[in-house]
Amino acid sequence: MKTLLKTNDPATITYVEALLSEAGIDYLLLDEHMSIVEGSLGVIPRRILVVDEQELRARTILKEADLGHELERQG
Repeated sequence: MKTLLKTNDPATITYVEALLSEAGIDYLLLDEHMSIVEGSLGVIPRRILVVDEQELRARTILKEADLGHELERQG
C-alpha cells in the first residue's frame, strides 16, 4: 500500500474518502484513533493509503479535485 496523503484536517479526510469511495477505490485510513492517545491535539496526522495498483488513479482524482497540494510525494 502507498500513502496517498497525511492531514490533520477532518474536512479534507471526509472529502477524500468520499472521492475515493465514489470512484470505487479501496483505501485505508490510519491513525484515526490516535487523537485519544495524543489528547486531541492534532499532532499526529491521519494517513490515507491505497493499494499500489490504484495509486495513480487516486492521485489523478485528487488532483482534479484541486487537492494536489495535499498529496504525499511519490517515492
